[in-house]
Amino acid sequence: MSSGSDGSSFNNSVADQQAVLETVAKITHEKGKKNDTQMANGTRPFQLQDVFSLENEESEDMATLIDKKDNVFVMSNKKSKYPILQVDLRLISDLVVAIVSAAIGGIIFSCLGQPVIVGYLLAGSIIGPGGLNFISEMVQVETFAQFGVVFLLFALGLEFSLTKLKVVGPVAVLGGMLQIVIFMCLCGIIAVLCGAKLSEGVFVGSFLSISSTAVVVKFLTERNSSISLHGQVTIGTLIFQDCAIGLLFALLPVLGGNSGVVQGMISMGKLLLVLFVYLTAASFMSWSFVPRFLKLMIQLSSQTNELYQLAAVAFCLLSAWCSDKLGLSLELGSFVAGVMISTTDFAQHTLEQVEPIRNLFTALFLSSIGMLIHVHFLWNHVDILLASLILVIVVKTTIAATVTKTFGYSIRTSFHVGVLLAQIGEFAFVLLSRASNLHLIEGKMYLLLLGTTALSLVTTPLLFKLIPNIMNLGILLQWFPSESSTPNKRFPSENGKSLND
Repeated sequence: MSSGSDGSSFNNSVADQQAVLETVAKITHEKGKKNDTQMANGTRPFQLQDVFSLENEESEDMATLIDKKDNVFVMSNKKSKYPILQVDLRLISDLVVAIVSAAIGGIIFSCLGQPVIVGYLLAGSIIGPGGLNFISEMVQVETFAQFGVVFLLFALGLEFSLTKLKVVGPVAVLGGMLQIVIFMCLCGIIAVLCGAKLSEGVFVGSFLSISSTAVVVKFLTERNSSISLHGQVTIGTLIFQDCAIGLLFALLPVLGGNSGVVQGMISMGKLLLVLFVYLTAASFMSWSFVPRFLKLMIQLSSQTNELYQLAAVAFCLLSAWCSDKLGLSLELGSFVAGVMISTTDFAQHTLEQVEPIRNLFTALFLSSIGMLIHVHFLWNHVDILLASLILVIVVKTTIAATVTKTFGYSIRTSFHVGVLLAQIGEFAFVLLSRASNLHLIEGKMYLLLLGTTALSLVTTPLLFKLIPNIMNLGILLQWFPSESSTPNKRFPSENGKSLND
């Protein structure tokens, strides 16, 4: 084929696909080559030794492309005209560094009694461009790490329980929804008053409304407080927040759009219609196809769980892919896949099979998020971060306690619930990552939210240890009535007995 026909075919492809041509800068470190003119013109004659030697192809350094927006792309393993197995050694090296550093960070923070999530983030910040720069090209690592988001929400869907949500009744559903709406409205108004975009303020509100299920539940379990009144209310609210994350993911593309309010409402209406159809189909499959499919996989996996594990992962990825193709999100699809299996008798078995995969990819995802943290930026703005952290704790405690008190609970219980929900949860990282991809949050605001969330998770265990002292101080200052003199609201548990503080 002649070069002229190649150019015509290229131009036709550009026109058909409605592509945009863009000038990029290509950075290479060329070595001395024979016949450079022929190499540049692509007219290098074929030589017999090329069949047996790949030296000429392998000796070339990986080229780097930079577009007009300063996005960096690495060209590694260019397509070969020979059918050979190509290995991306840079990706392998980056993954090894990311996983090993995340393991070391997790072990250190676990020994210190801190959440391992913070260890993953800190490890990523150390090895990333803002630290020691062990990983400078993060595109491939971040893409690979997105599987962590998918499996994290898939496991969350597997643990979904409507029974647990019913135990706390209105305060979990209505109260949890009210908290999210209050945060979104409050941050939206502040954004407009400060001259920022309304969509950015609404996202920040939804971001701040999410609390850490993992950290709070672990604390309540260690203190044997999960069956207490404040524990049940807190867990119920956290479960609702986890369920609402899927809808927040569906909302992000609308917030990230550049259209007006009317067009945004139309897009939201279409999105809700697609979401309704998707959830209806998922509900139908959850009782018609999924139980039979999983039962068949159990029968075929009588000797080993390998096939069942592979089938569960494939089901999760297929649901996520379909959701993404429908204009929703990978995260929502993976969560729905987990919920579909949670309605069967195989939910716990599936969770046990998926947990190792989830833990690995989640650690990799959080490490990749940590790579975006610039330690120098955080150190230079430590005063702003501390002020933001204090503001988050005070505002979240006030809003959560006020909403809980509205549903008839005592001041003591309401305040207890408010303090337990006064941090930013680990799923906020997932929301932040998605919003960054949609260019909804950029620049210093992204780093500020990232740093505040990490600092919030680090200080949460310390804040929880201070709860008894805060309660005693409140009683001494007569902020709260004493526990013995408070006719607290009774809350039925699953065995019919009542629970209180």
